[in-house]
Amino acid sequence: MRTKNSATAPSSIAVTGGKAMPVAPAGTAVGGTLQAALGVAAFSLTFPATAWGLESFGPWSLVAVRSLLAALIAGVCLLALRVPLPARRHWAGLAVVAAGVVLGFPLLTTLALQTSTTAHAAVVVGLLPLTTALFSALRVGTRPSRTFWTAALAGAAAVVAFTVQQSGGALTTADLYLFAALLVCAAGYTEGGRLARVMPGWQVIGWALVLCLPLTVPVATVALSYEPVHLSWHGVTGLLWVAAGSQFLGMVVWYRGMAAVGIPKASQLQLAQPLLTLVWSVLLLGEHLTVAAPLTAAAVLVCIAVTQRARG
Repeated sequence: MRTKNSATAPSSIAVTGGKAMPVAPAGTAVGGTLQAALGVAAFSLTFPATAWGLESFGPWSLVAVRSLLAALIAGVCLLALRVPLPARRHWAGLAVVAAGVVLGFPLLTTLALQTSTTAHAAVVVGLLPLTTALFSALRVGTRPSRTFWTAALAGAAAVVAFTVQQSGGALTTADLYLFAALLVCAAGYTEGGRLARVMPGWQVIGWALVLCLPLTVPVATVALSYEPVHLSWHGVTGLLWVAAGSQFLGMVVWYRGMAAVGIPKASQLQLAQPLLTLVWSVLLLGEHLTVAAPLTAAAVLVCIAVTQRARG
């Protein structure tokens, strides 16, 4: 039964794992993949932009202000379009999105980037697609095929091996932050992808950002008063990107893409994110890559192709 607010318009039904699951039309799937890919491209700039932002702001100030600015953008859009409040049954899911992708992941990765390079932090993104697929299987009940899981594990292994090698293989205190960030972000992605099937993706992240305002406003005020601020072109640019690009616009197309093609398949597109991040790190931060980069990129692209073709 279709509802008026449905974010997708399935044209057929497939039976997977004993359950009837909607199958998106081919055009919807292609558009959804493109939107999810745009989200990945936006996210790939998050770590370099955060590193820039840390040149001007402390970690707590950067996270609080980025969330506050993103919430202002979202709030203006919600008010301008006179979007009604979400149904009460959706607020718990929005709280998970808020805790995971608005607060948890940005804060934990920003704290990690104080002592970690962007290459090392990319380990989180390398494991995120697999973790998101696992959360999706537990929360939403998706049952990807064995081929899907094999390709996903192979892609995750390739990315982790590459990024760990780039960081010298040493485990640091930042790894605790990164591991925690991996878990909370996967939970937020999964819940956001589920909600994006019943409301527009931009409203999912928009309401999650607005939901955090009672916390981000006082935290931003206190953090800015205690942490030193040294404004620079890099710092301001980094802040604006993580607020508008990563925190809002990137999440809008990402959730729309997940709603169209499914959480597991969309999540596997993020296997390319660490490699894109490393490219930006070379161009924007002056970091150096080894010759293993193109080999890993080829392996990851093959894994992405397999996961996109696998039924699930």
